[in-house]
Amino acid sequence: MRRRTFLLLLGTPWLDPRKALDQREPTTLLNAPLEVQGEWGKSLPGAAATVISRMRVVCLAGVRLLSDQQPIGLRVQNRASGSPAIWLHDDASRTAWIIVNIGERDWCKLAYQFGHELGHVLANSWGPDARPQRPCQWLEEALVEAFSLRGLEKLAGSWEQHPPFRNDAPFANAIRQYRRSAIERYEKVAADRMPASGVDAWFRQNRSALESDGVISGPAQAAVPTMLHELESDVRSIEDMGALNRWIGRSAVPIEQYLRLWERSCDEIGATGRLPRRLVDLLGLARAEP
Repeated sequence: MRRRTFLLLLGTPWLDPRKALDQREPTTLLNAPLEVQGEWGKSLPGAAATVISRMRVVCLAGVRLLSDQQPIGLRVQNRASGSPAIWLHDDASRTAWIIVNIGERDWCKLAYQFGHELGHVLANSWGPDARPQRPCQWLEEALVEAFSLRGLEKLAGSWEQHPPFRNDAPFANAIRQYRRSAIERYEKVAADRMPASGVDAWFRQNRSALESDGVISGPAQAAVPTMLHELESDVRSIEDMGALNRWIGRSAVPIEQYLRLWERSCDEIGATGRLPRRLVDLLGLARAEP
């Protein structure tokens, strides 16, 4: 049992360890108790939990968490096989369960996989009814991939200034290199597939393929650099992600309706709605009548 660890961490801000979590504050995705399970090889006890906790903080720092569907707990489990995923368990609990698949001390990959799945939790895709559905799943996938890539840059800066492990500040360079390699893969696809005429032309040409696939493959990869730019340009765009999928049908509606429902959902929870409005323009879709 030495390699199998069960750790419970409170979501206290690492930036100031003197500040304890105020238990009177509402539970959010940022401060929900974090439980880490699984086989982590020869990693030091608690090391994986430290990386996960740090990635969560940097991804969500400064973001208003407005959703009314946030979990009250977050569980991350490492498995030796299978793809990273959200386990849509149906046991009436309010714990979001993230599955990762990494090797020993592969902290870049852990942060990357966790960041992507954390984006799904932010987008309210963690409950038993959150099964991915076409035709709009591709858009959520591109957004949460961009969310993770943005988080890696934040993680690198945090790691450099406040290394979570002793004398480990230089590891920030490895995080940046890992992130750069991932972005370059998407940029290459965008260079091949994205017309000079813009995102709207790309969407018209690839809409059928995007809506029939629903994952980050093929033409959907070309959208990631654009989504990353939007998330990095304005933190309110990340807040808007907390309004996703709060309606009946979730992603199983046409994209025109999906974006209208998303904008309405932003109004309901007090988000700005900047991102869905921006995507309407980028994709060249007709605006809804007021």
